[in-house]
Amino acid sequence: MYIAVTGGIGCGKTTVVNEFRRIGLPCFVADEVAGAYYNDPGFVRQVAELFDEEILLPDGSADKRTIARIVFSSPEKLARLNALIHPRVWDDFEAFATRHRSSPYVIFESAIAYEYGFDRKVDRVVCVYLNREERLRRLEQRDHATRQQLEQRMRNQLSAEEKMLRADYVVLNYEGNPRARQVMHIHKQLLADSKTLIQ
Repeated sequence: MYIAVTGGIGCGKTTVVNEFRRIGLPCFVADEVAGAYYNDPGFVRQVAELFDEEILLPDGSADKRTIARIVFSSPEKLARLNALIHPRVWDDFEAFATRHRSSPYVIFESAIAYEYGFDRKVDRVVCVYLNREERLRRLEQRDHATRQQLEQRMRNQLSAEEKMLRADYVVLNYEGNPRARQVMHIHKQLLADSKTLIQ
């Protein structure tokens, strides 16, 4: 089975994915894979064609900060970048899943599983939920970004509440609400689901 782990920016998806890893599940993190594309000169040229030469540094590499500033202020340009990146991400995920056929399921972690339609390609969705104010507080500390910048990024995603309502499973990622126990409960349910699908 393909299992998506999603949630709004700053909700703690990495913590939850690490719990699945600890159990022994193969985990594919879309942002990490997509980030590596910028080491490919051919990909950087494609991005430069989308956004002009302003995204190139003097050494010819991509200026990720400039790209982020452009796309987070323009939904149209963000959609164009996503259309370039995400078909490639999904192809890489399917290759990853093929290498882990012996696992009952594989994790596909993506903040935009719903926004880009990945939810229609997976068997189940796990949403990591944390309320907006706590997410903003954590992100201000982690990214050293202004609240205005963070809220602008959030506007490019579905609300955390909408994602939670659509998901098959939800992890409430608050201190004092053990993630390990929640993930283990979901894991047991997913194992049962995988046996049902096989039958």
